[in-house]
Amino acid sequence: MSTPETSRYVRIRVELVLAVDDEEAVTGFALQSLADDTDLPDAERAHAEQAVTEDTAEALAHLVDPFDLVSAVPGIELQQASWSSERIDYDPDSPEWDLDEDDDDENDPEDDEMRVG
Repeated sequence: MSTPETSRYVRIRVELVLAVDDEEAVTGFALQSLADDTDLPDAERAHAEQAVTEDTAEALAHLVDPFDLVSAVPGIELQQASWSSERIDYDPDSPEWDLDEDDDDENDPEDDEMRVG
């Protein structure tokens, strides 16, 4: 597939569900990570420290970096990334959490590529 219409950009969607067994450990690790980040301006650090202290989901969002997932892959350059975290109710037996289910958009060719303008 090397026609001119084929984009060289690829979008990968990843959804993770994590069980947090030790909120203090997660928060502490996030706070240590912020303390170790010497490039972070003080005002931004204070805001981030407050956010990760108040919400474990925010602490995880701070710790999980999409760049880390792809930085060792040769031949690519991360163009854009966004991620968020939220507390959820999780029932692994619920059809809502069936990772093998077919999405209506799964075979949509537009999902196979992303053009960044």
